[in-house]
Amino acid sequence: MQCDYFDAGRCRSCTIIRTPYRAQLAAKHERARAALGEGPAWEAPLASAESGFRNKAKMVAGGTVEDPRLGILVPGGGVQDLRECPLHEPALEASLPVLAEFATRARLVPYDVTTRRGELKYVLATVSPDGELLVRFVLRSTESVPRIRKHLGWLTARLPGLRVASVNLHPTHSAVVEGAEEILLTDQAFLPMRIGPVELGLRPQGFFQTSTGIAAALYRTAAAWTADLDYRSAWDLYCGVGGFAMHLARPGTDVIGVEASAEAVAAATASAARSRLAHVRFETADAGAFARDAAQAPDLVVVNPPRRGIGDLTRWLEASGVRHVLYSSCNVDSLAGDLAAMPSLRPVRAQVLDMFPHTEHFETLVLAER
Repeated sequence: MQCDYFDAGRCRSCTIIRTPYRAQLAAKHERARAALGEGPAWEAPLASAESGFRNKAKMVAGGTVEDPRLGILVPGGGVQDLRECPLHEPALEASLPVLAEFATRARLVPYDVTTRRGELKYVLATVSPDGELLVRFVLRSTESVPRIRKHLGWLTARLPGLRVASVNLHPTHSAVVEGAEEILLTDQAFLPMRIGPVELGLRPQGFFQTSTGIAAALYRTAAAWTADLDYRSAWDLYCGVGGFAMHLARPGTDVIGVEASAEAVAAATASAARSRLAHVRFETADAGAFARDAAQAPDLVVVNPPRRGIGDLTRWLEASGVRHVLYSSCNVDSLAGDLAAMPSLRPVRAQVLDMFPHTEHFETLVLAER
């Protein structure tokens, strides 16, 4: 992939971009095999598009009201504009100049990390498979909210695909991207994310995989690997907006999704209702606490945890009698450690899915059985 920002030394986020993509993919496959061993049947790694695959933009705001920048923070506190980053899906890339123009129109003063002054900290945007948008403005205070509301009609006219817009309030000076309070600006509260036969819903504070194409492949693979398993009950732990849960739903099977984010659970619950999946439900809870408090273990457990892995949940799974565990991970090292802590669950299938081209990161899916 050609990237002028990288060639000019302005952005180094894609650390291995100069490695040919086929070699990147082969190296990730070998890295996963080395970490997990030859026990499972390894499928060929799943390639991504080399550019235009990223469905979300997390842009630091910088510059001035008249000349805003949307990009990444650089040493010294400045911001390198990355509006033409080739990773973004085309509809997302096309929205960024409009969002920068909107910042000028609404007089959103970019936050300066060195002086700790200004209002607009980040612009966060996500595009759906249908080309629709969810846009969030991360602000230090409510000072700019009336002006954003005043000019929102201009923004929706310029971005006809804008379905959800919100303000996130982040008053503290910290490395955390967003705060706890969200102010919805549009009548619609969720962005439909159509993944094959399933329509997921993304709310402003919800989580969705970075690449829609790879996410769809991940869910299809999960459904294919479990199609012949005899399970009457399943848990989707760390379920996010419910992608695995709704792809594993089938007649006669009870599926429960568990997620700490109430926003994600609300979106997943609404998605299941729209899809008339009566035997799929979602709960807001810590995954480990939910498992420990349950009266009975299910037949199948899906885990898709943060990079740190599932921690103490390994002990519960090892002792639980659960017959199959489907583990999706963005960190093969924590995945390997967690599997080692569950020796009764033997990995039988595995695959690398390249969610993050041009970086060392990737997704690994493993099916383990007792």
